[in-house]
Formats: sequence, structure tokens, C-alpha cells
Amino acid sequence: MRAELYDDAPPISLTANQAKRLSATARGMLLATGATLAVVLPVYFLNPTHTAETYRQDIDVANVARQAAGDAGYLPAAPELPEGWSSNYARWNTGSSDGVAFWEVGYLTGDDGFIELTQTDRANPTWEARRIGSAQVSGSRTIGGEDWELLDASNGDTVLRTDLDGATIILKGPAELTDFDTLGEAVTQEVAQNAVDEAERLSSDGAGG
Repeated sequence: MRAELYDDAPPISLTANQAKRLSATARGMLLATGATLAVVLPVYFLNPTHTAETYRQDIDVANVARQAAGDAGYLPAAPELPEGWSSNYARWNTGSSDGVAFWEVGYLTGDDGFIELTQTDRANPTWEARRIGSAQVSGSRTIGGEDWELLDASNGDTVLRTDLDGATIILKGPAELTDFDTLGEAVTQEVAQNAVDEAERLSSDGAGG
């Protein structure tokens, strides 16, 4: 019975103008889609896959650190790291929003992990809470002869924090603990050496005056 009702339904017919408009609309949609694909596909195929390797910009961290030293009042850490490591950014943040200026560097490890280094001589609890986020203390770790507070973030990131020669150092990111050890030890040595160099410079300036 139901099939008979459908069979008896009058056929849908279009006037010549309606058919012409429908055909023009369909052609317009096809042309627009084709134009979009013509722009997007070459870009897609010419760009490499977005892996960690894509973002290896190999920033000259030491050079950026020297440029930032005047604003920082100290030489920010730019540690020597093993072959295979690189940096995709290094910058001095003036801390205009909270008054805490800091140095930050993004490091890509040899096995495509990522660790962000943050250094400041003006840390306060509010600033640290903002940088560390919801990470919870899970223990401690000795790196470079220094005790580091070990924290675990809810997103799986590892966070390490310590104080070195008047500076607060925070390492954070998705990387193996051995990579944190490598960067932490290099930073410890770098900050200590920079402090010695600065003390000698001040002593020399005082003697010269």
C-alpha cells in the first residue's frame, strides 16, 4: 500500500529557468571547490610533515643571551649542549604584565623531546605558580651537584625547579628525565661560570676605579 502511494506521487518538474539556475549554482560550487583545492594542495604537498624536526630552527642562543644581558642585568644562561640538540626560540621577556622579567629558551633534544628553560632573578610565588601551573611535587633530583625539585604536570610534562646563584631556574616539557639531567647539568655549570665571570668583572672595575 505504501509503495503504491509513492508510485502515484506526481513527478517533480522544473521550469527551464529553474533548471538553468540550479545548473549555474552547481557549476559555481564546483569551480569554487576546484579553486580552493588548487591553492591548498600545492602548499600541503610542498610542506614537510609537522614533526619536531620541522621546528628545528637552530637559534644562536649565546648570541641572543648577549643581546639580552643589558636588559637582564646579568648574562642569561646559554649552555653548551650535546650534538643533536637545538633551540627553536630564545628571548628576553620584560614581564610587563606582572613585573617579573625572565629569560626563556626552547630546546629540542637529540631524540625530539622538548624542554623549556626559564631563568629569572626576580621570582615570586605568584610568578612561579603561573610558570609551573598545576604541576605537583613528586620528589627531588640531584643534577650538577644541585638539588632540584621534581614536579609532574597533569598533561604528562616534567618540571624541575632550583635556585642557582640568586637565579630561579625552571625546566619544563615533554622529554626524558635523562634529557632533563643533560640540560640541568649544563645550565648549572653555565650559571655558576657566569656568576664567577660577573664577580671578576665587578672586582676589576672596582680596582680600576
